Amino acid sequence: MIPFTKAHACGNDFLIVTEDAAAGHDRASLTRRLCARNTGIGADGIEFFAWTGPVSGRLRLHNADGSIAEISGNGTRCVAAWMAASLASKPGDELRIETDAGLRVCHVNAVSTSSGYSIEVTTGMGVPTIMPRTVRLADGLEIAGAEVSTGNPHFVIVADNAEFRVAGRSWHDLGAQICVHPDFPHQTNVEFVRILGQQEIEIRIFERGVGPTTSSGTGSSASATGAISLGLAGSPLRVVAPGGAQTVIWNGPGTELYLTGPASLIARGEAW
Repeated sequence: MIPFTKAHACGNDFLIVTEDAAAGHDRASLTRRLCARNTGIGADGIEFFAWTGPVSGRLRLHNADGSIAEISGNGTRCVAAWMAASLASKPGDELRIETDAGLRVCHVNAVSTSSGYSIEVTTGMGVPTIMPRTVRLADGLEIAGAEVSTGNPHFVIVADNAEFRVAGRSWHDLGAQICVHPDFPHQTNVEFVRILGQQEIEIRIFERGVGPTTSSGTGSSASATGAISLGLAGSPLRVVAPGGAQTVIWNGPGTELYLTGPASLIARGEAW
């Protein structure tokens, strides 16, 4: 039996499994099996975790399709919630989490146990990079956007309508094509951004290895990076996704980006 904890951040759900519990299993096939929505537990991925110190640990993320991702901002925050619950953390405490994209320091802002276990966390997400890019699709359509790295790859596109359509195409269709475009040999996450105001944007997300998702921490960070860099919005910036809102603080190129949002533990159990 494999013990697990299920958690979510704005509807972006993950299983947390310790490396010891997963020993002897092929992690890719285990992830595909447990993340299956109808025949498994159901999740967007598994965060495999090992403690490295009293308030620190390392993780390795496998997406629902079994592929490895450098980092998930929401997944990292879910792990922070699991660590905080294990350590009885209080507001003001910090948790240090090593990811394949580097160290992420999570500052616990608030803890709630009134209905389950939830925390609000501000995470240092590193220094994002951004570069304008145009992707030419197989039918010749060119889509202008920005290639953004938040430790993992993103392609950010600005949309001017509530349906997030671009060039007459649905965001689902464009996201699926751009995600696996040859310009991105390791595939890419795709975000569609609608500007609501100077301090607020709305996004839709097509996540590499998952598909459409309700939320993404790195996607929120990348979308904010794009909007702020283009002068369409400013910091602090509220980023609204279907699963909920997160807040980004970023002072521009060369500075670290900070992401604030919630995470909740859903269930604990054992899987075959």
